[in-house]
Amino acid sequence: MNYVSTRNTDIKVSASQAITKGISSEGGLFVPEALPAVSVAEIEKLASLDYIGRAKSILSLFLTDFTESELDSCVRGAYETGFSSEKVAPIVKLDESTYILELFKGPTCAFKDMALQILPRLLTVASGKAAKGTEIVILVATSGDTGKAALEGFKDVENTRILVFYPSDGVSPMQKLQMCTQEGKNVSVCAIEGNFDDAQSGVKKIFTDKAIAEKLAANGMAFSSANSINWGRLVPQIVYYFSAYCDLVAGGEIKAGDAINVCVPTGNFGNILAAYYAKEMGLPVKKLICASNSNSVLTEFLTTGVYDKNREFFTTISPSMDILISSNLERLLYSMSGSENVREWMKSLAESGRYEVDAATFEAIKADFAAGSCDDNETKATIAEVFKSKDYLCDTHTAVGVKVYNDYRTATGDKTPAVIASTASPFKFSAAVLEAVEGKNDALDEFEMVERLADVTKKSCPEQLANLRDKAVRFDGCCSKDSMEQVVFDMLGI
Repeated sequence: MNYVSTRNTDIKVSASQAITKGISSEGGLFVPEALPAVSVAEIEKLASLDYIGRAKSILSLFLTDFTESELDSCVRGAYETGFSSEKVAPIVKLDESTYILELFKGPTCAFKDMALQILPRLLTVASGKAAKGTEIVILVATSGDTGKAALEGFKDVENTRILVFYPSDGVSPMQKLQMCTQEGKNVSVCAIEGNFDDAQSGVKKIFTDKAIAEKLAANGMAFSSANSINWGRLVPQIVYYFSAYCDLVAGGEIKAGDAINVCVPTGNFGNILAAYYAKEMGLPVKKLICASNSNSVLTEFLTTGVYDKNREFFTTISPSMDILISSNLERLLYSMSGSENVREWMKSLAESGRYEVDAATFEAIKADFAAGSCDDNETKATIAEVFKSKDYLCDTHTAVGVKVYNDYRTATGDKTPAVIASTASPFKFSAAVLEAVEGKNDALDEFEMVERLADVTKKSCPEQLANLRDKAVRFDGCCSKDSMEQVVFDMLGI
């Protein structure tokens, strides 16, 4: 299988090249030339396998220049240890037709572990094929969870460095602690003054600057990405939607071939895009429901066809979704409309901050997607209601998904069984979750809140979060978005 750029289909690379490069030289994102097909009969076979078996089967369709033994090593290395559930991504039944897909059982307690435990292994194999002898520099912008998951995944991986930028006031205290206490000889972390979009735009600018690339090359280095702009980050996410469906079949909740709905809380559009790809491959998905917080740029786009980032930016209690430029939407637009239109829309976005898709593209989007949003008060009310009625504790992002899905079901009467992606441990956002379930916000420090939340809910805080209390802070720097380039050179010592 070859990969092309969303902005220029004349650019054609292998899977290893796509993963090593991370982003195409002209700013486009790599996508498969064609998606592989998976039949209902093949899904039935997958249902009899464990997560590792399912992952190898799905990934082998995309990573065709990896040998069977290379892929086996990558998958087993990622998922055999480090996850607190034997199922890796377990399903929890919330009510008669609603299921929570728990994607936070990995080492950093966020869904990003599902991809970022395997990406370093994929990249090690891929760079050995596509960029032998080059030190790979992983450059990351994060709204919280990606940063820690990438740092943990790439920690002390041979022949790599990882540099992470995060918005200084745009992550939770626990997310910040996770990043700033990170161990490893090849890791660096820096805050930036601004929001996630500033960090993401700065990283993209550095990625596509030829002079910077030449300077790295002169020092035997090359950039790659651990953000979901990298195909190697996105393709493992397709696996868990197939796995969730397989678990529903294996558990007798549905029959193979029955349709499900999938609801995903998302800001950068990568997590729901993976579900879209699974649907296009043959997974029986009726509707993809995109859930946003108050930064509802995706809700507006999916319901009007107009993408406009020129709006007030909200800092919310679901910070991983505080995004106004959703990078992975470009891949969806390519699938539905082709590279010529993508080039024009991305140019318009860069120049004016908005674009509007044509009628045919918008109709195609509406056929697959529904969307909704909720504010912080609705998010907290949902956490409280779900805990009270179901004894299930949602984090602030999962609660957005639950609220938007419930709104969708009420508005449409659609009773199709639904899977809601749960993206993080509630203990990563203890202040907001504690306030939601207890109805007050006492003057407690982060770890007192964690302990209080555990006491009130009778739920256990993951050890890797509780143990942060005694870890020393290694990284406390902060820079302007205009100085990111120099900070990168300083981090690399060039």
